[in-house]
Amino acid sequence: MWTAYGPPDVLQLREVEKPVPKDNQVLIRIFATTVTAGDSEIRDLKLPIYFSLPMRIWVGLRKPSRKPIPGTELAGEIVSVGKDVTLLKEGDQVFGSSGLNFGANAEYICLPEGAVAAKPSNMTYEEAAAVPFGGRDALHFLRKGNVRSGQKILINGAGGSIGTFAVQLAKVLGAEVTAVDSGEKLEMLRSIGADQAIDYTVEDFTENGEIYDVIFDVIGKVSLSHSRKSLRKNGTYLLANPGMSQLLRGLWIRMTTSTKVVTQAANATADELVFLRELIEAGKIETVIDRTYSLEQIADAHRYVETGQKQGNVVITVKHDSKT
Repeated sequence: MWTAYGPPDVLQLREVEKPVPKDNQVLIRIFATTVTAGDSEIRDLKLPIYFSLPMRIWVGLRKPSRKPIPGTELAGEIVSVGKDVTLLKEGDQVFGSSGLNFGANAEYICLPEGAVAAKPSNMTYEEAAAVPFGGRDALHFLRKGNVRSGQKILINGAGGSIGTFAVQLAKVLGAEVTAVDSGEKLEMLRSIGADQAIDYTVEDFTENGEIYDVIFDVIGKVSLSHSRKSLRKNGTYLLANPGMSQLLRGLWIRMTTSTKVVTQAANATADELVFLRELIEAGKIETVIDRTYSLEQIADAHRYVETGQKQGNVVITVKHDSKT
């Protein structure tokens, strides 16, 4: 449980009552969940006031009393369904997301049937659990940017949850992909399809003379003013995690130029999960897993994610004894 805003030690393993599904919900026995960079940031709320204040109002002003169980991604098996559920049944293997209702770092969760979809048949629970956040966000922004065959796209922060899916999805769409991240992640990025991989600690991509149709900044670190020379006229910025300076500069660019700037967050749907599942089952995209922890080790998982060293995803396995 999430007992306070603060360091990883505020996460404590506790027993709570098993949830009961409402009429439009399914009860899921969770076998795998995740810890993302976003989970870590939200845990201590050391964020700009324009984001942290609404989150405190939503979760709890002084402590996360309204949403005490963290986590947003999961894969598991349906245990029971509400009377109004029509698409899913007991025993179905599913994957999905709880969104800002959190609660996925647990043994059980109740969700509307539209929040989940059938798990890819060729993925483990651990692999499937990492798809709903990174996969759907990557898909959302690439669609908003109208990324297509023949284009050149640069993905900054390509080695994380969103970035590793974005590299693969951009290749599926036919784009030429340049991935930017730290040096130890470059081999992995090439292995999942990146045409070029740049170590940002060694090379500034804005100084290499390359021009891109799309710059996808996953981590909010690209200077929009400095990188304009690397973006084609009428090109597109995709900003998945914009800071205030990017938001303000992006607004000015939209108002004064023909450059497109996309900051709109994804509105997740089950249709996107189905689309991603079809690509996964066709062998076109896969999950990159760096480390796996048990639910009892979730504080350690948060500590590792905070280092910024993770490659792809950090997954939590959830064990159930014979009585649950």
